[in-house]
Amino acid sequence: MFKKGVEARSHQRLSGADRKKLKRTVRDRFPRASDADIDALLPPKVEIKVSKYQNRVLVYGIEGGFPMFFDIDGRGKEIFPTVYALWKVPDILPSFMLKGGEVSRYVIGGADLMFPGISIPAEGLPSFLAGEAWSVKVPGNPAPIAVGTTTMSCTEALKAGLRGKALKIAHYYGDLLWESVEGPYVPNAGFYEDAVFEDPILSSAQVSDSYDGANDGSNDQLNGIDDKEMGQHVDVADVQSEPSSASVAPIDAGNEIAEEATAHVGDLKLTDDDSVDQSTVEDSQDTHPLSTEDVDTLLEKCLLQALHTTVKDKDLPMPGSTLWSNHVLPCRPSGITLDIKKSSYKKLSKWLQAKCSSGLIRVKEDKYKKESVLLSVNRTHPDYSSFKPEKRQVEEAVKTGVPAVTESRSVKILEVAEIYKPSVHVNPVFASVGADTGELYSALDATDIVFRYVEKENLVKPTDKSIVILDATLCDALFKGAIKKGSMYPTEIHKRDLGAAFVNRMQPHHIVTRGNDSVVRKGGLKTVQIMTERRQVQQWQNYQVRRGWRFWFKAE
Repeated sequence: MFKKGVEARSHQRLSGADRKKLKRTVRDRFPRASDADIDALLPPKVEIKVSKYQNRVLVYGIEGGFPMFFDIDGRGKEIFPTVYALWKVPDILPSFMLKGGEVSRYVIGGADLMFPGISIPAEGLPSFLAGEAWSVKVPGNPAPIAVGTTTMSCTEALKAGLRGKALKIAHYYGDLLWESVEGPYVPNAGFYEDAVFEDPILSSAQVSDSYDGANDGSNDQLNGIDDKEMGQHVDVADVQSEPSSASVAPIDAGNEIAEEATAHVGDLKLTDDDSVDQSTVEDSQDTHPLSTEDVDTLLEKCLLQALHTTVKDKDLPMPGSTLWSNHVLPCRPSGITLDIKKSSYKKLSKWLQAKCSSGLIRVKEDKYKKESVLLSVNRTHPDYSSFKPEKRQVEEAVKTGVPAVTESRSVKILEVAEIYKPSVHVNPVFASVGADTGELYSALDATDIVFRYVEKENLVKPTDKSIVILDATLCDALFKGAIKKGSMYPTEIHKRDLGAAFVNRMQPHHIVTRGNDSVVRKGGLKTVQIMTERRQVQQWQNYQVRRGWRFWFKAE
């Protein structure tokens, strides 16, 4: 439904009568939702806007907030909640549970949900009719990832042997409707760009409880988790369809226990022959989880590492959940589970507010999202200045792991990249920040230069950190000669559009590299069009009958 970009024809606020009609439609369409749930999605004292699209789709959302419902036919008969609404009220719809996080790659990739990818609960296949609205969840993660309509009833599904299409997906996490808002976010750290897995915070809490309550060693711990997890699913022999993900859950839980048990073995050294003493392994399994002070120290280190390496000023403001899942968690050491609940702060918002009080960052509470939003980073703070970021282990492995193979392959690989040279339009911006106007820059480097100029001249709008005010130099660099005479020059631009507009005013070049040899050519890369053609070869069969007559027939 939202795979291709479609611009809205109009945006307008709902009147009081239309607001009541929308709430009645939602209440009739989703009987599981209570009045409190509907008020949480459509607050009484907040303006609700509707966006009308050319394909008759209507999208209802909170003004200045997130879309909550969308109507496919525009008549209220096929109205669905968005993932933002499902993250606020997950139980507004019944849900199918996937067999594992790997199946989510197909769902959020745009594919419909098939019956072999659904985990069948112990009580059997739930009852449903064709055309009902259902959501999709991943084991261990309470936040739904998609919503759609059933293609057949449960009776028809059983007759078909639980094969075929179960749910026609209408909207999913990562599609254009999810991206259409200002600052899209994810509900927890289990949401990745190409897949969704269990929430590590919930899973680590469950594993910690099982770890503390075990009395008979690591084997009894794993057996206890097996009994707990297997109690939620039917035995493999009792399911007519493919095996569920219940057998995978104990293995994942056991892996997390092993990660926590080996959290303090960072000082161990391997011998040259990679041999490991068995007693060392047994001692490491008996170690305790990280203390509260250790978790606080690790949080501080991961935050500073993220602020130095991945968090850029052009990406701000940034939701706290995005900062945590996309920046802080990837900076944790390998093999260590980072759980905010095991720190002295207990909550992500309290931790961010504490860092704001120290002056390292500046955050504010978003009253619509109900979460903290990172506004700016104080890069002159003593903690930031004294911290030395570490090189990622992946980069070190590339440099030191297999240099001979990497170098031999790089000689054979032909690489082509677009680069840009400053033009007369943007030269004043480069000169203002001390950049060489005779060099060639990548699009990312050029974007960093224009944002350095914005930071130097303090052009960020005080009331809206996502807007850049255009001074005379920057306005001429972006629009001089491109605006018709008599038209008004713009006075501000959004941060997400600034980089592309600045690069478009530069002279395009491209560099061709093979091994250690490279050559630079003027002009941008030309589009390569690849066309495929399907040919059908007709086969003719030869038949010979009496009297020497021979006939040819085309084989179908």
